[in-house]
Amino acid sequence: MPFDPLWQSLEEIGRASAGGYRRFAWTPEDAALREWFTAQATDRGLAVEPDRAGNLWAWWGDPDDALRHGRPGVAVGSHLDSVPDGGAFDGPLGVVSAFAALDLLQGRGFRPARPVAVACFGDEEGARFGVACAGSRVLTGVLTADRALALTDADGVTLADALTRAGQDPAGWGPDPVALGRISCLVELHVEQGRGLVDLGRPLGLGSRIWPHGRWRFDLHGRADHAGTTRLVDRRDPMLTLAVVVQRIRALAERHAVLATCGKVRVEPNGVNAIPSRVTGWLDCRGDDPEAVRTLVAELGAEVAELGGELCEESWTPPTPFDPGLTARLARVLDDPPVLPTGAGHDSGILAQAGIPTAMIFVRNPTGVSHAPDERAEPDDCRTGVAALADVLAELAGT
Repeated sequence: MPFDPLWQSLEEIGRASAGGYRRFAWTPEDAALREWFTAQATDRGLAVEPDRAGNLWAWWGDPDDALRHGRPGVAVGSHLDSVPDGGAFDGPLGVVSAFAALDLLQGRGFRPARPVAVACFGDEEGARFGVACAGSRVLTGVLTADRALALTDADGVTLADALTRAGQDPAGWGPDPVALGRISCLVELHVEQGRGLVDLGRPLGLGSRIWPHGRWRFDLHGRADHAGTTRLVDRRDPMLTLAVVVQRIRALAERHAVLATCGKVRVEPNGVNAIPSRVTGWLDCRGDDPEAVRTLVAELGAEVAELGGELCEESWTPPTPFDPGLTARLARVLDDPPVLPTGAGHDSGILAQAGIPTAMIFVRNPTGVSHAPDERAEPDDCRTGVAALADVLAELAGT
């Protein structure tokens, strides 16, 4: 199937009224996405197998037979979930392009010497349960099953409960070295989440490394009271503390030359006419220098403590270089595209940390906007990406 109708078959799943997407893990929208993935794989004669962390693998060829002959497979793919009101391309472009690349190869009569897997990683964005790349983190053991299953969403639903409601068995959740052992490498195609390729005037690029990044939660305490009867002097309003903390986050980011964001808060009891008793905020911090990131977090933590609150780490991913040998091999196939670092986290980075050789192909984003409805990739650039991915697979799985 050509790229365009394949893309259109996915477009309406999880579309929000604001124009972006709300595709959160283990929801009805997520179930529809998984059904779409399975249907596309079945149409191509691929065998779909979930791993013990809820990620899906659609195999062209028998991975276990190939492994017995010392020929582990080649994986391509990405994720289908989104941030709140996210763009259409972050994640899905990589999955759709993987299926479209297989269509190109099968149309050419190509038969892989190594099996090929289209991967669909679960809960990459962490929009519902708060931990990014949860599927790949559990798969590799970076995130323990006990901690993952105890995570809660905004309504207090645990991941374990959400899995049960979705027809999954949480008791089987955990690392899956067998699934990882089936692949020799992973190539993830992804829309660029910035303007690097736009500024260079190039449709495609390769990733060099992922910046170190993490998420931290801070809790600020106050005293609930009536908004209409409590004098200003008598109030203990944690929203005022939040305003101070957000301003400090920006100032510290400028001082240490990193990126830091407070994009999510939770207010209790969250009433218009009630002074809050507690505010919880989340810090996202990343930059090229891990020490600068860690220094910002330490300084912010000390200031939050002085304000009577607490700051705790929820996730941390160290600097992650992509495999230089694999990247060089892709560069030769693709005629030396530009090689760029990225500040965005990806499942390929989690697998790289686990010792799986990984590489990334970026497709130009003309707006430079991501995690928002204005995220874009031009049809011609998408088709160029599909053709490039097919050439890469022919190289990696053909020998």
